[in-house]
This record gives sequence, C-alpha cells and structure tokens, in this order.
Amino acid sequence: MPIILLGTLDTKGVEFQFVRDHLNAIGLTTLVIDAGVTGPPTFAPDIGRERVFAAAGTTLDAVVRANDRGKAVEAAAIGAAKLVSELHAQGKVDGVLGLGGSAGTTIGTAAMRALPFGVPKLMVSTLASGQVKSFVGVRDIAMLYSVVDISGINRISRTVLTNAANAMAGMVQFSRSPLASANSTLAKGERLNGNSGNDKPLITATMFGVTTPCVEAARKQIELSGYEVLVFHATGTGGMTMESFINDGIVEGVLDITTTELADELVGGTLTAGKDRLTAAAIRGVPQVISVGAIDMVNFGPRETVPEKFNDRKFYIHNANVTLMRTTPAENDKLGKEIAEKASAARGATAILLPLKGVSAIDREGQPFWWPEADKALFQSIRNWVGPQVKLIELDLHINDPEFARIAAETLLGMLRK
Repeated sequence: MPIILLGTLDTKGVEFQFVRDHLNAIGLTTLVIDAGVTGPPTFAPDIGRERVFAAAGTTLDAVVRANDRGKAVEAAAIGAAKLVSELHAQGKVDGVLGLGGSAGTTIGTAAMRALPFGVPKLMVSTLASGQVKSFVGVRDIAMLYSVVDISGINRISRTVLTNAANAMAGMVQFSRSPLASANSTLAKGERLNGNSGNDKPLITATMFGVTTPCVEAARKQIELSGYEVLVFHATGTGGMTMESFINDGIVEGVLDITTTELADELVGGTLTAGKDRLTAAAIRGVPQVISVGAIDMVNFGPRETVPEKFNDRKFYIHNANVTLMRTTPAENDKLGKEIAEKASAARGATAILLPLKGVSAIDREGQPFWWPEADKALFQSIRNWVGPQVKLIELDLHINDPEFARIAAETLLGMLRK
C-alpha cells in the first residue's frame, strides 16, 4: 500500500517532490494528491486537484472563479478527507504525510482526522510549535515543526523533511511487523473481539484525580475478567477521544464514572468535551455504566482567569494552574436531566449509579465541596427524568468507596456477559 503525500503542489511542490523521492529511494510506494488551486503543480500528481474538489461537491473551475482563498481551503479539506477515506476503505493507505503552513495544515490534518486510530499520520507544519488542538482533534496525528518556512530546500528544511520521511517510513514499516498486530487491527477499523492474537476486548473508562480510587479499583476488577481497559482523563479532549473510539466500533463496554465534562459544557468551564459527550455508546448500543463523578466541579485555569460573574461562587484552588468551582443545585438539576435523557436514549444496556455520600474526593462530609443540597438536586433530577429501561442503582456510599467501585465493575461485567 502507498504512503499518501497530501498538499498543495503549486506552493509546496518542490518540498513534496523531495519527500517523495526520498521515500521512493528507500523502497516505499507513494501516492501524491494535489490540493492546490492558485497555480500549476510543480510536478504531476497521482491524483489531481480536480478530483479533490469534485469530492467536495464542487469543481476546480468554480473554486478558481470564486477567488476566495478561505473557501478554497475549506473545499480542499473536505474533498481530501473524503478521498483519503475512500482510499483507506479500499486498503490503499499505509500512512499519510502532509507539509504546509496554515492552509496545508488545515487540508492535511482534515484528511488525517478522517482516518481511524493506528494509521500513521504525520504533519510537517509551520504551526506545530503553537496550539494544535484544532488540527489534531482526537486522532493520533504527529505534528513536526518545520523550524523554517516550507519554502525551498535548504540545510534546515532538508534535515526536517528527511527526518519526516524517515519517521513515516519507520511507522509504516514497523506497522507491518508481527509486534504491531494490535495496531494493524485498529488501523483496519476492525472490531476487537479478543480473537486477534493477544488482543482482549476493549472497555473504556473515564477518570479524574478526584475519582481515581474508584476507577482504578474497578479497572483492576474488569481486567481480571479478561478485558483491556482504556482509561481517559476527563479533560475535555479525553472525553471526546473516548467518544471517538466508541464511534469507531472498537469498544465492547463503557465505564463512564466521571462525567464532569458535562458541567464544564453547561457552565462554561475550560474542560468541556462538547454537546455530544455521553452519546456515542447510546447511539451504537454499547453497554454502559454511567455515574456522576466530579459533577460537583467546573474547571478553570488560575484564579484570576475565572470570569467575574462567578466571583460569589465557592472555589477550591487545586493548584496554581487549576481552579475548581462548585456546581449549584440549579446547575445540578439541569445536569441530572441531561444525564438521564442521554442515558434513556441508549440502544444498549445502560445503568446509572448514584453515590449518595458524595461524587468526588472533595465532595464528602468535612471536605470543601460538601453541599448535600446540590447533590440531592442532581440525584432527584436523574430520578425524575430517567426512563424505565435504564437501571438506576442508588448506593449509600461515596464514589471512592471500594464497594462502589466493585458494584460498578460487576454491573458492567453483568451486561457484557449477556
């Protein structure tokens, strides 16, 4: 299978030609896709820009006539993502390598994000030393800073591009080895069912520092039953990544103990995972156990970064860079309804576990966020709105009590056995 080289051959053609020739010289096959629009390509691609824009539902002529660079980049990103996805479905993608500035990075990473976990993805970018969340998203994209602008071959760019080509070659060649069998399975988008080599069925779990004892104890119990548990830190990106894994169809069950990201989305904290959090398992019918871990808090940066409108709220300074704000009864009422409604929409077996003595390490009697009225509003809202098909388990325990972890694990394992 070829390595896809994707970018704009009108402005970055010399650099792509350098990378292509290097990969070909070490015995690897390449397939070059041109997504340029402003001028002719430096060399003939394997897939021309006409096909890229056609895949985006437009034409090259229409894009040229519009003379709108922003819309051209947007269309190129859509078309490139669709083409690369089709090539992957046909078994014609060994990896994807892109080069570029803001436009090339937008186009290249759009295609990379359309591919499943495990397919080698490398973006050489002038923006790689800055904030790259919008480019990487929740995919395993490696970002390599170009150091100098991608404009000609010189002693700096030659080194960076050679390293990039060698890195891609290493990822591709290693993925073909027996040691990478698990990655190969994921790269093909196959469902892990415990029958591929040493692979075990995958379970995902969500954890925060304030729910660590619960999740760690439950994880160990589930792993003893023959599963592999992927724990995601509920920091916004963590929740989004877990949802993407579930959507990819490689997850057998979900232990969603820590749903704190919902509070950040509702109130305006920094660790939101977006409005689609707590939906993937429901849509795919994956068995899930849901709890309300760390729903008592909204996350902000240093204290001085908290919006002034919250000045009268209850805070806990976790450290110099993290300020936690206690959720109110009114907010918890809304969060309870959201959790109940999302759980009730699930196609698969679903249970909600309520720890009636506190939802985080700092939400128990004597701790800074202990506020029984707020927790009661959360629990009552869930009771009010949850559907009869959802198993509601109320436990007179704290979320970090060993017995709570045991029941959470056993509940999910019981669903999986059925």
